[in-house]
Amino acid sequence: MNPILPGATIGVLGGGQLGRMLAQVAGRMGYRTVVFSPSSGSPAGQVADLEIVAEYQDGQALASFAERVDVVTIEFENIPIKALEVLESIVPVRPGPRALFTTQNRAREKEFLIANGIPHADSVHLAGPHDLLPALERLGAPAVLKTAGFGYDGKGQLLLRGPDDNDAALAQLRSGAGVLERFVEFRREISVVLARSPSGETRVCPPIENRHRSHILDVSRAPADCSTTAARQALDIADAIADALDAVGVVCVEFFETNTGELLVNEIAPRPHNSGHLTIEACAASQFEQQLRAICGLPLGDFRFLVPAAMANLLGDMWEQGEPDWPALLAGESVALHLYGKEEARPGRKMGHITAVAESPAAAVRAVEAARVAAGGPRAARR
Repeated sequence: MNPILPGATIGVLGGGQLGRMLAQVAGRMGYRTVVFSPSSGSPAGQVADLEIVAEYQDGQALASFAERVDVVTIEFENIPIKALEVLESIVPVRPGPRALFTTQNRAREKEFLIANGIPHADSVHLAGPHDLLPALERLGAPAVLKTAGFGYDGKGQLLLRGPDDNDAALAQLRSGAGVLERFVEFRREISVVLARSPSGETRVCPPIENRHRSHILDVSRAPADCSTTAARQALDIADAIADALDAVGVVCVEFFETNTGELLVNEIAPRPHNSGHLTIEACAASQFEQQLRAICGLPLGDFRFLVPAAMANLLGDMWEQGEPDWPALLAGESVALHLYGKEEARPGRKMGHITAVAESPAAAVRAVEAARVAAGGPRAARR
């Protein structure tokens, strides 16, 4: 396969911040970018060479989009598979429909993990409310109910501690299918970001450790504070998942490391991941450069950490009292600011992130937390 060289045009399905950061890298490396988004003035559209505004079901707009680009990639999962199939008949789509179909639905993702012998939390697929009680009898409480599709940042998740939570669970299942998972007591959550080329070449980033606040990623640090054995196992599992999906581009695999040291796959994302944003400052090739290299069939870059780093999300809550204090934030040593160009700040909405590099992951975490507090953000979580 001939590589897609600088000067070509990259098509991005989706207009969010992941597409924005990909477009920024593409411009630096000499590519043009066309974004396909249902909303005009999207974060990605603001920095792309062209933004096509249309619904994902608009076959004519998709065909016009495909004819303008040399390869198509995605920046979020909730895209109709039919749209990818329409595009794939005209232009290479990476990752392809199969990888997206598997990972955009939790029930199908669990079936994929089972079929490939990949360790994960015990779970039961629930077609509707009638399946809840038998599943609870099998798994016991506490358990976590998740919607089968369209879940992210903790949306569509419900912790069931006992019978008092059943009514809320039944109400959620009336809206659609779900997955009930056995609750996992874990030591830490880690994520592994990797890039895979059309030829099957991979580069795997060492594990990143994540901490959440109200089910939304709050702070990531790298390298993760896990054992060498656990790190090696996580890299091997992530590599096996990408191969089994035949995914081309970037894939992120989230893991729970249990209190007994076992690694369980939590979720798979066939795209760059929030936790991987720190690779922009910490790696020779960021996750977005790796995505570009992979989908274009170019040699993959160095994905090792050159320096310890941390990332903290900036949520819309920080704007409740007005514009954050950016000079105070940027006074922090080695702090880098990334804003996504979103017009409306809402509680829980990711408006941007900050990163810092330091002599240790702990020092980098202290730097981003102090900078965020200085700008009017939340106090650092207790450890």
